Amino acid sequence: MSKSDSTFSKSQLDLLKQFKKQITHPHTSKVAAQPETKHVLSSHEDDVNDADLFKTALTGVTKLDNSNIAKIERNDVRKKPDAKTLAKRAAAEGAFEADDAELSDTQAMLNPVASQAALSYRIATLQHKVFEDLKAGNLRWFEAVDLHGCTVEEARSAVLQIIQMAKDENQNVIKIVHGKGPEAILKTYVNGWLRQHRDVLAFVSAPEKQGGTGAVLVLLKRAEKNPKFNRNS
Repeated sequence: MSKSDSTFSKSQLDLLKQFKKQITHPHTSKVAAQPETKHVLSSHEDDVNDADLFKTALTGVTKLDNSNIAKIERNDVRKKPDAKTLAKRAAAEGAFEADDAELSDTQAMLNPVASQAALSYRIATLQHKVFEDLKAGNLRWFEAVDLHGCTVEEARSAVLQIIQMAKDENQNVIKIVHGKGPEAILKTYVNGWLRQHRDVLAFVSAPEKQGGTGAVLVLLKRAEKNPKFNRNS
């Protein structure tokens, strides 16, 4: 049958030819798979859509005014309390408790110390290692007071106050800066007072980087070891 006699159209003839080829060579001719029409969003398109949605959600939102918010600055450096302020506080509060009995000046007058002398004291039952740690400055002190410019009475009150502050906070190491003037007056008095105080376990001149012979590190009994400490207070 010729093409002219055929009742098939051209497109039908082309389909017949393709069918014939598939029958003759079944493994060499395959109908190409049609690509999926499903549209997959790229990660970039996802990001764009998310950003658009976020912007839409923020429509009408205004930034808060933070000009009146207080700034909190953390300061880890502990400041030494003013000795004269402590002395005034002591005078205002009146007499100390019985275990903070008046400190006598007799020992100081009988045992003056030299300006550059290293102070050292410990009770007999204190462990040697604890004392060596205090001497080396390895024990972190709770608070410090500088007695420069104080009278003897102001210095005495300040020493009693800082010891009481440590007891109130159940801390056991303080630092007292007494200076080392030519006559070492306050240094001599501090040396005498601390030896009398019932809560003092030891004291020693500070390491050079912490004040040297111009300051002492003081080890105190912890409050719970004091027989007059009231746990419920």
